[in-house]
Amino acid sequence: MGVSGSGKTTIGSRLAESLGWSFFDGDDFHPPENIAKMSSGIALTDSDRVPWLQALADLIASLLASKKSAVLACSALKSEYRDRLKNGAGPNTDQLRFVYLKVSPSVAHERLRKREGHFMPEELISSQFETLEEPDDAIVINAELSPDEVVAQIRQALEL
Repeated sequence: MGVSGSGKTTIGSRLAESLGWSFFDGDDFHPPENIAKMSSGIALTDSDRVPWLQALADLIASLLASKKSAVLACSALKSEYRDRLKNGAGPNTDQLRFVYLKVSPSVAHERLRKREGHFMPEELISSQFETLEEPDDAIVINAELSPDEVVAQIRQALEL
């Protein structure tokens, strides 16, 4: 979890690959209306996020029901969003772990300036930091380190 530009897709896909797990990018679960809004530089509202969060919670429930381990990259910026995702885990919340990729606004801006082919414009980074409620129940990783270092730290923290 983390703001755009924190490295969720890069780190998540590398972590999943290193573990032999499936990787899911939360961006792929946004309805077209959300992508259109963000592409236009309009920040999403809580109500915009409801169907997206429900789709992710359903994915989590499906993975847990089939006893499959996976990495899911998604912003999960607010505590209530993370709670919705936990609802997908049902009684198995102990099997769901959040990793917060912490990054400074300047680094997030710089990364988005260099990123090509993504719908999230750099102008929305400030709104993500305004929305962000840093978790108190997640593994916190300095996402300004190299991807290899970040993956190694996550694996160590998860004892994998």
